[in-house]
Amino acid sequence: MLQIYNSLTRKKEPFQPIDENHVRMYVCGMTVYDFCHIGHARTVTAFDVVARYLRAKGYNLTYVRNVTDIDDKIIKRAIESNETIDVLTDRMIAAMREDFARLGNLPPDQEPRATEHVQGMIEMISGLIEKGFAYAPGNGDVYYRVRKFEGYGKLSGKVLEELEAGARIDVEESKEDPMDFVLWKGAKEGEPFWASPWGNGRPGWHIECSVMGKCCLGDTFDIHGGGSDLKFPHHENEIAQSEAHNDATFVNTWMHSGAIRIDNVKMSKSLGNFFTIREVLEQFPDEVVRYFLISSHYRSPVNYSQESLKEAAVRLERLYTALKGLELNGVEAAAESGFEQRFFAAMDDDFNTPVALAVLFDLVRELNRVRAEDEQQALPLAALLVKLGGILGIVQGDAEAFLKSGSDLDEAWIETMIQKRADAKKARDFAECDRIRDELAAQGISLQDGPQGTTWRVDR
Repeated sequence: MLQIYNSLTRKKEPFQPIDENHVRMYVCGMTVYDFCHIGHARTVTAFDVVARYLRAKGYNLTYVRNVTDIDDKIIKRAIESNETIDVLTDRMIAAMREDFARLGNLPPDQEPRATEHVQGMIEMISGLIEKGFAYAPGNGDVYYRVRKFEGYGKLSGKVLEELEAGARIDVEESKEDPMDFVLWKGAKEGEPFWASPWGNGRPGWHIECSVMGKCCLGDTFDIHGGGSDLKFPHHENEIAQSEAHNDATFVNTWMHSGAIRIDNVKMSKSLGNFFTIREVLEQFPDEVVRYFLISSHYRSPVNYSQESLKEAAVRLERLYTALKGLELNGVEAAAESGFEQRFFAAMDDDFNTPVALAVLFDLVRELNRVRAEDEQQALPLAALLVKLGGILGIVQGDAEAFLKSGSDLDEAWIETMIQKRADAKKARDFAECDRIRDELAAQGISLQDGPQGTTWRVDR
């Protein structure tokens, strides 16, 4: 049975959907003011694997990932780039979708935008005011009374007294308590706004996900995910808002992905070690980056380095090399081999992708052994490798194309050199054969001689 580590209870728990076979999952998405970075890729790819596996288990999944398209950073960036907010956010959403697709991430079932749900936010804020959980001091803002919600801190483990001791003196004197957070912001001159009972303004960040989650998935749903940096205050505030308003448990299982570190240092623009997805994909093939992202357990921090990416490339090459030259159209995956059961057992253990990948390499060793004796007998094992790899979003491409990718050399020139080497071999000019092989090797091209002739691949 699938076991998931619940950030709320801090332990692994058997997963049981609220509605039989239907799983409802919400993941906090992007604030679209700039290109997505490798940390965003980590979170989105982690939950793409979760979504793929839930479906592979036979669940009917509704996967929602929101877009924050109104925010202080968005307003500031639109002014800096001299474009409207709509133009900026539409451009960044298109770039986001393109980047995630390149990494092999499937689109969510629903992708609500915050600006589409402002009326729902106004209604939830009004309900919180009626229940005494929020207040409007008269300056156009609305705040949430943190101390009114008894369960505040249950997700993050934060204690109000400790938070208060470490809180900065708040310049905003309209707050009753420095711990209170904003639900609605009164409009400043030149900013976009919506009409509300408290005057023109726009929603605070935290209220967005409470409303979009409720609208798309109901008062209570199965899984809420996001990066570990969102646990506090964002997810803590979502719980406070939603449970106070709905009088119901907000989410049964909370999941948080580990952060990205760059050469063992926290990623930061100020440190100059901040990489967008696009910058990374300029250096490494799309699928290599995906393999790197899933090679660590989703809850673990991931260390991004050139060496880590190169290692991912080598390991992915091993998988594709096992599939090279095999025709799998119409071939059924091997059944009752033990590999599939081991793979599912690993994934049932809180989506343990490192162990699942280890199973794939065991499968490759068996595939290579059988193939050396009888290629036809190896085909069902190869089909199983593709099937299980698909659950992780890897080894779905053409093996030959992957193995030849990553070189700036002209393929026609490489093939010409291979033909010259074949001609030299026929003429028994073995010195020339060796010279050509060495010349190609010096440029990162490895040759493999076989019964059907010589093939080549790019050395990683």
